[in-house]
Amino acid sequence: MKIVDAKVVVTRPGRNFVTLKLTTDDGLTGLGDATLNGRELAVVSYLRDHVAPLLIGRDPHRIEDTWQYLYRGAYWRRGPVTMAAIAAVDVALWDIKAKVAGLPLYQLLGGASRDRLLAYGHASGQDIPELLDSVRARLAEGYQAVRIQTGIPGLKAVYGVHALDADSAPVPHQQARPLVEDWDTPSYLRHTPGVFEAVRHEFGAGLPLLHDAHHRLTPLQAAQLGKDLEPYRPFWLEDCTPAENQDALRLVRHHTTTPLAIGEVFNTVYDYQTLISEQLIDYARSAVTHFGGVTPLRKLFDLAAVHQIKSAVHGPEDISPVGMAAALHLDLAIHNFGIQEYSGHSPEAGEVFQHAYTFADGHLHPGDAHGIGVELDESLAETYPYERAYLPVNRLQDGTVHDW
Repeated sequence: MKIVDAKVVVTRPGRNFVTLKLTTDDGLTGLGDATLNGRELAVVSYLRDHVAPLLIGRDPHRIEDTWQYLYRGAYWRRGPVTMAAIAAVDVALWDIKAKVAGLPLYQLLGGASRDRLLAYGHASGQDIPELLDSVRARLAEGYQAVRIQTGIPGLKAVYGVHALDADSAPVPHQQARPLVEDWDTPSYLRHTPGVFEAVRHEFGAGLPLLHDAHHRLTPLQAAQLGKDLEPYRPFWLEDCTPAENQDALRLVRHHTTTPLAIGEVFNTVYDYQTLISEQLIDYARSAVTHFGGVTPLRKLFDLAAVHQIKSAVHGPEDISPVGMAAALHLDLAIHNFGIQEYSGHSPEAGEVFQHAYTFADGHLHPGDAHGIGVELDESLAETYPYERAYLPVNRLQDGTVHDW
């Protein structure tokens, strides 16, 4: 069996998605997600101009060898563009291999370690009353765990906070330059414990509550917030400080027992070495799409398991249904699954990417279709052309771009 075609499809059914479709000489196809939110076309060029020509004629069954060939052969290793491109190839090859076997992908990864996957949804509001209504909406949809975010008094816009009862975060701003949001860390630190107090008062102690600081805090500020939230028993505090400086998490860990989750902007295991070996985090947040695929992420989670750290794969709406499906197969197979982020997708995305995975009673399951269980309607995809879009930029009140 040989790969005879490697096609890159760019489409925007609600969000911009980049998909790699590999075809073999036997007529089998495999899909991989290469979406890099706000920098999609960089990955498109990397795939079309540099990776696709290397795949033609290769044996699709040689997944590990192909991964190493693309990672080591480029000389320029790591980085989000490179790893998103490699991820697309890796997932597409797993999709083909599982189809050849006539099995869902999770069976090739060792079979199911559980029956279903706990998911958390996003709740937010411009103020606390709006947030409480948003939490009620998520619970009505069946979620049994909820991430809570609110606006901050005195700030015009806060990333991760959107209109009342919206199902997902806002689409990146469609304009020539990124939307600029303001930020005030002291106000955020004063406001957030009260948010948790209000939600706990309304919904009780049993509801798992998560919160994302979006890398905005210094290690000392993160430690203080973690300590202030301890009475409300959060499920986790996510991305509390920029973790490129892995040593910084020692200070946070030393001062709080609030569980910590990090990793959605990480691309390789090297970003985690100190965090895992010293058990400075509780959940590893990387996405299949941005970490080089199923092959390296499985290795990361196996390493994390040795140190009693659980998985929590990044699952926003800018991870396509292809990337989500691959994550769910991996989630189901590993022993140290923790929780899965699930923002859902637009109805249009569900039509372009017809998927076998399901959400019910607050849990996900990848389904039992052969491969990863996603089919791409290319004709429909063509009706949703790419549109340039950016994530916002934060500035402090003195005009400085926030280092987050």
